[in-house]
This record gives sequence, structure tokens and C-alpha cells, in this order.
Amino acid sequence: MDSPEVTFTLAYLVFAVCFVFTPNEFHAAGLTVQNLLSGWLGSEDAAFVPFHLRRTAATLLCHSLLPLGYYVGMGLAASEKRLHSPSQTPEAWRLFLLLAVTLPSVTCILIYYWSRDRWACHPLARALALYALPQSGWQAVATSVNTEFRRIDKFATGALGARVIVTDTWVMKVTTYRVHVAQQQDVHLTVTESRQHELSPDSSLPVQLLTIRVASANPAVQAFDIRSWRPA
Repeated sequence: MDSPEVTFTLAYLVFAVCFVFTPNEFHAAGLTVQNLLSGWLGSEDAAFVPFHLRRTAATLLCHSLLPLGYYVGMGLAASEKRLHSPSQTPEAWRLFLLLAVTLPSVTCILIYYWSRDRWACHPLARALALYALPQSGWQAVATSVNTEFRRIDKFATGALGARVIVTDTWVMKVTTYRVHVAQQQDVHLTVTESRQHELSPDSSLPVQLLTIRVASANPAVQAFDIRSWRPA
């Protein structure tokens, strides 16, 4: 690689990592999927479940476009490679272009599948459907979740991409591509790991970082892990 290629590659790599993992600086600058697509996503407070149905789909699509963005940007940064004329580019770049186009194409097909029947095929909708009564559907459960999330007495902690939310009825973990849900009355909490740290982020006292497994009595509900700090 010559200098323009190296410079662009390093710069784009930093951008891609920050766009996916969104450090505080990117949040402050508004360079997040939630902020860039806020008009379409709507409000999390007003409609928690619809917001995350759209957010997870949009996030997956935006992240799948990053390789294609790298290819287009490299074509501008190193115009002598003629990357915008695939027939004249080296075979390695043609294979990369094929991958870069295939990834968002497959993602679009997946999102279309999720959105069928008013998002009934989305993993979050299917998880909520496990708690639906026989005479109702997942939308009724979603309405209950939306209502409880709007209450001021809910508990929410963690950074974006690893948030834990506890309402009167639900324990939820919000990640970049998924929302895990479990009903409080059905869950079993198990400490699977405990690590001691000499200093906590907020004080000079030693603390323990606990990894807690949230497992439902319903075997169809996927278990998930949450992390919690406590004084040592």
C-alpha cells in the first residue's frame, strides 16, 4: 500500500470502530444510528418496542454498509486503482466488492423478513410472543412493555449497547443488535463470575464486578447475562 491507501485505511478503521462501538465523543457529535435516523426511529420513551424494532434493523443495515463505504472511499483516495471500474480492478478488490455488496443485500433480505406481518418475525416480537395469552398476540405484550417503560420508577443502567432495564414486570437487556426480555416472575438469577477491582469508576473503594445469568423458567426464552458493580 502507498501512503494515501494507508492513511485512508487507518482513518476509516478508526471511524468504523467508533461508529459501531460509539464512544462518548461520537455520542456528543451525534454520530450514532439513533441520532442520524431519529426522525424514522421515533421516541424510545413514547414507544419502546417499536423504537427498538426499527433501531436494531437500522443498526444492522448501517453497519453492513461499512465495507462498501470503505470500497467507495478507497476509490476516491486512490483513484489510480480505478476501483470505480470493477472490470479494470485487481481480482482481490473485485472479491472485496462482491462481499461488500452481498453483505447489505443479505441484510436487506433479513430485515424484510423481520418486517413482515408488522414486524411479527423480528426476534424481539418473537420473544414477546412467548409471553402472550392464547387470545392475544405479541402486540399486547409490547403495549405492556411500552407502558411500564414510560413509568418513572423503572431502573435503567449501563452504556448504550449494553443497557439493563428493570420495570415492574420485565427484566430487559438492550444490546446493539438485540433486545433480550424476561418476565421477572419466571427468572432465576445466577452469579456466574465475580471479579474484584481495586478502584471503582466513581470512588476509591474496591468493588466487585458480577456477571449475572438471567434464565427464564420457560426453556423457549433465551438466557442472557447482565453485569453489576457492588462494593467488595
